[in-house]
Amino acid sequence: MASSMLKTHSFILFLILFFITVIAGCRSDSEVFGKYISVSSLGLKRERLSHLHFYFHDVISGKNATAIRVAAEAPLTNRSSPFIFGDVYVVDDPLTIEPDVNSKMVGKAQGSYVVVSQGELSLLMVLNFAFTEGKYNGSTLSVLGRNEVLSTVREMPIVGGSGVFQFARGYAQAKTHSITQIHAIVEYNVFVFHYC
Repeated sequence: MASSMLKTHSFILFLILFFITVIAGCRSDSEVFGKYISVSSLGLKRERLSHLHFYFHDVISGKNATAIRVAAEAPLTNRSSPFIFGDVYVVDDPLTIEPDVNSKMVGKAQGSYVVVSQGELSLLMVLNFAFTEGKYNGSTLSVLGRNEVLSTVREMPIVGGSGVFQFARGYAQAKTHSITQIHAIVEYNVFVFHYC
């Protein structure tokens, strides 16, 4: 009796597996959500590590402002925080070769940042570095990370890119070069792995 039940269960299991295999085999490619592909099938050859160096100019007031506050802190945080917790800025900041804002521009930092700490001046940076010069012209790098402004050197992750920076990953080091009430100049060293 036990042998007969075992044969019946084995046969039922065989039928279930058979139908799963047949049904899976009948699926068209359009029904497949994801699959593995080779890097070379996208025309990508080898991975490279690049170092980019430039200066970021954030001008927060005046007729040539490049950072515009689009939301201010809430009344509650206005009373409880010495910082501008909750402020949201949209930026279109020039990236230059030298600290002088009139030096050669190599791109723009476009995106936004939000003051996210009540106890220190920390920003959530959501930026695209959109490059306009040389072999990087038309390519972008995407930054998403925490920027503790008063630290000497801040690191933020590079989470992706486009153009020559497809599949990019790495990090950006930011170091304040100079700051006034209206203009911050930040030196960036960006280290990024990407395919070429």
